[in-house]
Amino acid sequence: MKIAVIQGPNLNMLGMRERHIYGPMTLDQIHAQLEASASQNGIELEFFQSNLEGEIIDRIQECMGTVNGILINPAAYTHTSIAIADALKAVALPTVEVHISNIYHREEFRQKSITASASTGVITGFGPFGYHLGLIALTQIISEIHGAQAAANAQTSEEVSAEPTAQE
Repeated sequence: MKIAVIQGPNLNMLGMRERHIYGPMTLDQIHAQLEASASQNGIELEFFQSNLEGEIIDRIQECMGTVNGILINPAAYTHTSIAIADALKAVALPTVEVHISNIYHREEFRQKSITASASTGVITGFGPFGYHLGLIALTQIISEIHGAQAAANAQTSEEVSAEPTAQE
């Protein structure tokens, strides 16, 4: 299983910016902890961070056919980017949106997530641990999808083998 972890603007400043909101961990530390957890479970992670909306959209589009799901923190673009939401909808991959802070306890403009409509689920307010919760949720969603697809394929195979042939 392969998952893209996409980080939005200013998350490269974690550990330095607004520590009272985002805590002391750096983005590299968060990624290292995620990587350790993922590798124990046979999950491959690809990390990407950009402050540029277009680069995030390009990375989302590159996920089509290359990963099984997306773990994304669109950061400030959460509240403004119809384009990122459209990109997530276009690739149609299981997606979990993560926010370090509880966006519903913040300024009013941060309480609306445009990108949530394109996500399978949203985790908010658990600090860096939210990424682990998101990874657990995303792997469960992907496993359920693969299980359902395998069952459908098995049923189709049984139906095809049960059909009489022209020679019978």
